[in-house]
Amino acid sequence: MSAKPEHYDVIRKPVITEKATMASEAGAVVFEVAMDANKPQIKEAVEALFGVKVKAVNTTITKGKTKRFRGRPGVRSDVKKAYVTLEEGNTIDVSTGL
Repeated sequence: MSAKPEHYDVIRKPVITEKATMASEAGAVVFEVAMDANKPQIKEAVEALFGVKVKAVNTTITKGKTKRFRGRPGVRSDVKKAYVTLEEGNTIDVSTGL
């Protein structure tokens, strides 16, 4: 399966946080994905882009917080994250970049 341009639209960027690093030790990788992406699309995109087998996809929507920008209140946009569990023996090194 080759990578199609729409796969890059589904997967925005890897999430690199303390929690994501903990998840990667358990064989999961965390990506920020498009809000309208569903689990089968995410699975297909990850398998095509990285050439790995995906075991499961869990998604979560983080609501945007109200923060202050230059003294004015603003709202961060909502973010959808996908916790992608890989089959045994498959790895994605997110620290090197795409």
